[in-house]
Amino acid sequence: MRNIDSTQRNEQLACFATAPADEAVRTLLALCSSPQWAHAVVAGRPYADVAALADASDAVFGTLAPAELDAALAGHPRIGDRVSGADTAARLSRSEQSAMQSADAEVAAQIVQGNLAYEQRFDRVFLIRAAGRTPREILDELQRRLGNDDDTESAEVREQLRQITRLRLEGAFNR
Repeated sequence: MRNIDSTQRNEQLACFATAPADEAVRTLLALCSSPQWAHAVVAGRPYADVAALADASDAVFGTLAPAELDAALAGHPRIGDRVSGADTAARLSRSEQSAMQSADAEVAAQIVQGNLAYEQRFDRVFLIRAAGRTPREILDELQRRLGNDDDTESAEVREQLRQITRLRLEGAFNR
């Protein structure tokens, strides 16, 4: 990843701060598909720096209603699925799940089975911050989380969404 100076970051934040609200919301929806989250983060503009933007995003995740978590999940494919498309969300998902390309056949098959069991158990796609994790770590987390009760798992989903979105914000505004 190339280094950029603080002037470039400040210019990115300045553009975001002054963009029309609907444009700024569209920018954020490419990173997290929850309209409530995007509108709340846009409403908090301007931000002093990328860390302040990411911190504001983190704070909003604590307030999201279950329906908004579902909206955010709609923007994420299953772990291990081949993601097509050229839009920002598709590119991000491919990058975040790139370690899955190296999964051995047994682990990949167990993740497919785990995804199905998770969806039957929780009625939503299994979501995990895949960036920085090996396929084995993802499988281990999937298997562990299958034992969660509904409330515990909802909290885990919220936290995983927060982590993914924070990484995406930092990447988008630090390029």
